[in-house]
Amino acid sequence: MAAPPLAALPMKPALRQQLDRYVRRLAELDSLLSDPAVMRDGGAFRTLSREHVEVAGIVERRQRHARREQDLDAAREMAADPEMAGLAAEEIATATVDLERLEAELQRLLLPRDPDDVRPAFLEIRAGTGGDESALFAGDLLRMYTRYAERRGWKVELMSASDSELGGYKEVVVRIDGGAVFGHLKYESGGHRVQRVPATETQGRIHTSACTVAVLAEPDEAEEIQLNPAELRIDTFRASGAGGQHVNKTDSAVRVTHLPTGLVAECQDDRSQHRNKAKALAVLAARLRDKDKLERQAKEAAARRSLIGSGDRSDRIRTYNFPQGRLTDHRINLTLYQLGSIMDGELDPVVDALVAAREAELLADLEIGDR
Repeated sequence: MAAPPLAALPMKPALRQQLDRYVRRLAELDSLLSDPAVMRDGGAFRTLSREHVEVAGIVERRQRHARREQDLDAAREMAADPEMAGLAAEEIATATVDLERLEAELQRLLLPRDPDDVRPAFLEIRAGTGGDESALFAGDLLRMYTRYAERRGWKVELMSASDSELGGYKEVVVRIDGGAVFGHLKYESGGHRVQRVPATETQGRIHTSACTVAVLAEPDEAEEIQLNPAELRIDTFRASGAGGQHVNKTDSAVRVTHLPTGLVAECQDDRSQHRNKAKALAVLAARLRDKDKLERQAKEAAARRSLIGSGDRSDRIRTYNFPQGRLTDHRINLTLYQLGSIMDGELDPVVDALVAAREAELLADLEIGDR
């Protein structure tokens, strides 16, 4: 006797209600985006257009799920005909698998989203313990992130750099622009430790050094922190390259200090003092916004710590072990023996695992809330 066909569980009522709201919201967005007043407002039009893309993707999957529900109902009716029972059983099994997959996709799409995920980001790398070797590792990390950005078609712009005498950087800041940069890179914030034999080591001993990485979302113009000129100290100085060689003979480099917090940002990449000042102010605004965000998160995390980590700059999040060709991300106990390709910019296995871990935590929270 043939085994009975699989039975698809009905969609959870709470999920169905959420999806119905998205269907109504899509109709609202269609109406708003055709409104001449909205079309004339560039900022509002861009914001609503981004939301429309997201909502339309959810509704499209909801429609596919509804069609497969209809297919399943039809197959169950067809199963009553003895001559069609075999074909119906195959369709029931296939439709059931499709419905489970689509429902899982819908649940992921409905997870709470960080609105900053779509933003460009400032990536800051600072050498830590380990002296010259730490600075060299900072250079390696910058190369890794730059290669990753190139693979994704992102644009990398150098904002400021403090070169080390033997190579690498004491500190370097870049701006990365492209599709959902912050969403992909935000889990990189924290302490990065390297274990390897430095080029200057004559006895082959493995040294341990570290760098800190900070990834800051670039604020939207409408949300950017307004800087009070009275709270800023702006210094100009002569830009210089590695080894103290002057890039130019004018004081084009700019350093901006936010007096209430002591936060500092500088830029010397451009020959124009005006453009360097604008870039430094943009970095400072992002750092102030990130400071406010981290303070809010610290208060929220007092009750419950996130799976991925607090993002605290002092957190040791990852170890790069060169002798073993091993990368370990300590937050999710991920170990990969493909360090060479990762350092060459193939970061997707790490980024995807971190995003998946975060999604799993959020899904678990939703399931607890549904009980």
